[in-house]
Amino acid sequence: MTLREKVGQLNQRMYGWNAYHRTPDGGFQLTDALYAETDRFEGLGALYGLQRADAWSGVEHGEGPGAEDGAALAELVQRHVVERSRFGIPALFVEEVPHGLMALDGTVLPVNLAVGATWDPALYERAAAHAAAELRARGGHVALVSALDIARDPRWGRTEECFGEDPYLAARLTEAVVRGMQGEPGEHFAAGKAAVVLKHFAGQGATVGGRNSAESELGLRELHEIHLPAARAGIRAGAAAVMAAYNQVDGLPCAGNRALLTELLRVQWGFEGLVMADGLAVDRLARITGDKVSAGALALDAGVDLSLWDEGFTHLEEAVERGLVAEEAVDAAVARVLRLKFRLGLFDRRHGDTTAPPTGGRDLSTALARAAVTLLRNDGVLPVPDSVSRIAVLGPQSATTAHQLGDYTAPQPPGTGTSVLDALRTLARPGVDIRHAPGCALTGDDLSGIPAAVAVAAASDLAVLVLGGSSARTPDTEFDANGAARTAVSHMTCGEGADLAGLGLGRGQYALLDAVVATGTPTAVVLIQGRPHVVPDTAGALLTAWYPGPWGGEAIAEVLLGLTEPLGRLPLSVPRSAAQLPVHYNHKDIEYGGYVDESAEPPHSFGHGLSYTSFAYGPPRLSGLAVEADVTNTGRRQGRSVAQLYLRRLRTPVWPRTLELCGFQAVELAPGETRTVAFPLGADEEAAVPPGTVVEFRVAESARAALTAVPTQSFTAPDETPL
Repeated sequence: MTLREKVGQLNQRMYGWNAYHRTPDGGFQLTDALYAETDRFEGLGALYGLQRADAWSGVEHGEGPGAEDGAALAELVQRHVVERSRFGIPALFVEEVPHGLMALDGTVLPVNLAVGATWDPALYERAAAHAAAELRARGGHVALVSALDIARDPRWGRTEECFGEDPYLAARLTEAVVRGMQGEPGEHFAAGKAAVVLKHFAGQGATVGGRNSAESELGLRELHEIHLPAARAGIRAGAAAVMAAYNQVDGLPCAGNRALLTELLRVQWGFEGLVMADGLAVDRLARITGDKVSAGALALDAGVDLSLWDEGFTHLEEAVERGLVAEEAVDAAVARVLRLKFRLGLFDRRHGDTTAPPTGGRDLSTALARAAVTLLRNDGVLPVPDSVSRIAVLGPQSATTAHQLGDYTAPQPPGTGTSVLDALRTLARPGVDIRHAPGCALTGDDLSGIPAAVAVAAASDLAVLVLGGSSARTPDTEFDANGAARTAVSHMTCGEGADLAGLGLGRGQYALLDAVVATGTPTAVVLIQGRPHVVPDTAGALLTAWYPGPWGGEAIAEVLLGLTEPLGRLPLSVPRSAAQLPVHYNHKDIEYGGYVDESAEPPHSFGHGLSYTSFAYGPPRLSGLAVEADVTNTGRRQGRSVAQLYLRRLRTPVWPRTLELCGFQAVELAPGETRTVAFPLGADEEAAVPPGTVVEFRVAESARAALTAVPTQSFTAPDETPL
């Protein structure tokens, strides 16, 4: 290969939706832009977003590829790429799969924060396998998957893309998405399996002030203890690639950070896969190097193999000729790109490389939503009693599915999904009168609809008030060059580029809540949101459903009516206000002072979630190489508890954290039933107890409960002991 051909394999320059347009007969025609891109390097390394549809790309139904013709478009583009390449090298087709395939007719899953609330890696693995099968059925090869960001500041608009605030929980779910999408580890991917790019590496969840792409003030210990375990777990599970993040580590952006991408990732961890830069992250390095040519050289030398929309990587031939980077570095990166193409079988199946589309997407999406609905508070209002004959369904989220979907979601066909109102009308027992009034909008000061909502509430036996936020983008959203929202539309309170200084809902939502509660009608508040919002403890019950997907209304209604138990547990702590941030449970174990004007404790801690029954936990005990505890259902209904194992370091060479999650296990119990849960020690390869460390374990229903739970007998680790 010539140097120019090699450089072409490292570029992912154009947006895929610019590679085609519809013809009058409904087919596809390739564009001059694609011809120019393949001519530039006599081939194409990778193409991003051929199937993408959303407000940024401008692709709607009738314009872009759907389930019936996405594979044909992919084959048309691939045939051109192979014919243009002197060696017949196919392109990688890369798509966003943050919570399902982001394409027309793709199954939308609940967002990652909802996945974290399920505490169910096995269920998520099945959903991830479905998403990969949809991608491959459309001719795609590589899935960009949010997994590595840890939610340390919920003001950040991308909190919805995180599994939560805890590294252990995130690690287990990252393993699950890799196993589900890629299948069994091996040299070649099986049919229907896709290569995973885990993003973002590393520490992007620690941006200062919760602002997107801001700097991260991370010490190395915080980086390794909190922000790297999920990546380490994903790589051990066999992840094909990682994406270098925008943020800095010790002042150096990740895309140009050799200590991170080469010395840690490749040398220490032994990672042999691909490193992709985040969109336009390479060009940003010009602030350090002086121009985009040297920026591309810096990124390549640091360990980036494949760019995303950057100009800098298009000039790597010049960078080599100027002596800014060695051609051997180009060769190493090209070898990794080509190896992934071989592993995916692209050279063996150059055309028509698709599998049959999978079925059951709706069921999987609904199952995830059902497992994520979390009951935070309940004063006997729920489940809906048999005596209730009139239910008022109120609030701006009550009758819509558009705001249940989260960011990075393709347009949905009209009629897709189920709102809370629709589901209650369908699932409530015959004779129950369901009345509706929206009351207000998600944002803004218009209070004119509140009197009508109050009248409906006052005439009902129960009010279900559905509040929350939205990450829905519209064509009038202003976008940055990398797709982040520059100016959010009026209803958009979450998502990439929609960061908040506070955690409040819109003024109208608070006014509606106060007015409905003042009627004296028992009220249950449902929050459909992508981050925790601050809601006063005035209603009788409070549930949260982190953007539960199109059919999330069905899952919420089932819980409200008592048809299913609330199964979710919080994957992050819920603050009282933005002023008390940070509030994560695993802070350093020092005697924090409180505030004069409010409590320093969150109202709902990590791991919290109520059931319609009750559970009692016996004292934990060490039994060989395991921690055991008895769990009893002390209530009158069958239910599920998530037993959580926490480590507390009593004496250690470095200052310890208050608690560290190191195991969890769901247990389903009938009334009066007792079962022993066992947590094998030595199962977690990411952490170890140094010699001489004195530790104890606690088993409880939440991090807050673990603080006062009876611990195991403390013991001193005699050697480097994995947890």
